[in-house]
Parts: sequence; C-alpha cells; structure tokens
Amino acid sequence: MPELPDITLYLDALESRILGRPLRRISLKSLFLLRTVEPPLDTVMGQAVEGLRRVGKRIALEFEGELFLVIHLMIAGRLRWIEPGGKSPRRITLAEFEFPEGTLLLTEAGTKRRASIHLVQGESALAALDRGGLDVLEAGLPEFAARLRAENHTLKRALTDPRLLSGIGNAYSDEILHAARLSPLTLTRRLADHEVSRLYEASRATLLGWIARLRAETGGEFPEKVTAFREGMAVHGRYGKPCPVCGGPVQRIRYAENETNYCARCQTGGRLLADRALSRLLKGDWPRSLDELEP
Repeated sequence: MPELPDITLYLDALESRILGRPLRRISLKSLFLLRTVEPPLDTVMGQAVEGLRRVGKRIALEFEGELFLVIHLMIAGRLRWIEPGGKSPRRITLAEFEFPEGTLLLTEAGTKRRASIHLVQGESALAALDRGGLDVLEAGLPEFAARLRAENHTLKRALTDPRLLSGIGNAYSDEILHAARLSPLTLTRRLADHEVSRLYEASRATLLGWIARLRAETGGEFPEKVTAFREGMAVHGRYGKPCPVCGGPVQRIRYAENETNYCARCQTGGRLLADRALSRLLKGDWPRSLDELEP
C-alpha cells in the first residue's frame, strides 16, 4: 500500500500536472469503485482542481464549492499519467480522469478490487474519511508521546494504526523501528522517555529521508515504480539478507497476509521473535536467539 512518502510523491507530480486545470472527463471502468452517490460524480466535470491534499493514505482533489474527490489506493492501487494520445493498460485500469495536458489513471493489479473513490462536499465530510491519525511530520515530541501511549499496543501496531498515526504502513514502520533500534513487539506503555524520543526522531528522519530520496529518483517525472519493497531499505522485504548496520540476517514475523522484518542484533538484543505459525509446529525446537539460529 502506498504510504506517506509515496503519497507525497504523487501529490508533487499531480500539482504540476492538474492543479488549476479543468477536469474534462471521468470514465469509470468498475461499478464498485465509486462509493458515494451524492453529490453526483458529474458535479465536478469541467471544474478546475483548486487544491490537493493527503488524508491519511488517501489523496484528495479539491474543487469549487468544497467538493473533494478522494482516491484511496489501498494495497494494489496505483496512479499513472499518460500524455494525450497515449494508451491506458485496459486490463488493470479502473478509472480515467482527463485533463488538458494528459490523463490520470487509477489502476489496480490483481483480482481483488479494493481501491475506492468518494466524492464528498464540505470539510466535515472530508474529515469523516480521515481516521484521525497524528502526522508525525507536523507534530512535536509531546504530541507524539501522548498519542503513542494513548493505548497499550505493540510498536508495530501503534505505528501502523491509522487512528494513532497518519500515513505509516507495513514497510516504513519496519524501517522506522530498525532506525530507532526498537523491537516491533515492545508495548508502547513500556517505553522509557528516551526511547519515545528516539522513535520520534527515527520516524521523522525515515519519512523525510525517503521523501527526499524518492524525489531525487523521480526527477520530476510521474512516479511509476511505487512499491513497498525498495532498494536501499534496511530490513523491510529483506528476510535472510544482511542488516546494513551489523551484518546479521534480517528476521521476520509472518501473520495473516503481512510480514514484519527486523534485525535481531540491532533491535531485540539478539533474541528471535517467534513466528507463531512456525512456533506451533516447532515448539521446543524453535531457536531462542540469533546465536542458536546461526551455524
């Protein structure tokens, strides 16, 4: 799922291409994509885009009269830009938004259709789509600490809970926790003040660092390779590969459709965090530390 750095790159690209330009045509290829009925979608036809903003992991296009076209990409949804006369990939294209200088596509790979569009009117209606998470790039340390300790969750869950923090998902939470040298299973209310401060600084540095890196890589072009697995990440998607800090093998915890990656040496004092599925099978044979795992 595109997270805060990816959404920021999309907004950068959209600002130079559609801000102030009229939306000429909307073509929906999926009946289930539009999740609202009022106002009608054709209300924004011909109107110019007056603003762009991030709402959690959503992208909102603002039109006259406080109308907001809100796009939620979910896991496999992506935005693409084609110049006039270009062809869209029909099989995965769910919607086309035509502007004078090109067409914005909403695509979604796979068979599950989770991406969505809402058209709402008014700031209160837009706020209803926001899960209420704190933006760590705009918040100070006291606000961050209060939000983090508001509920007693594991750090992994707290970072990825959209009610607590905004725009952080599975990928960047792994990177943040590695940078902060904290276990993903540490409970939020057990953190010392200096650990909360370290997590706050790591969150900001990781997100800002990746925004800068992605901007440099795209060079003003429309971002085409938005993925949760990026070259240069320390631990996310790098199971079994060496940690760039200590050289130890990156570990993982698998649950449902998700996977958490971490470095045992850097984050858990060498202790392996049990993968529940494997733990039930291995029981007493499950290694307790990195030393037991390595030959």
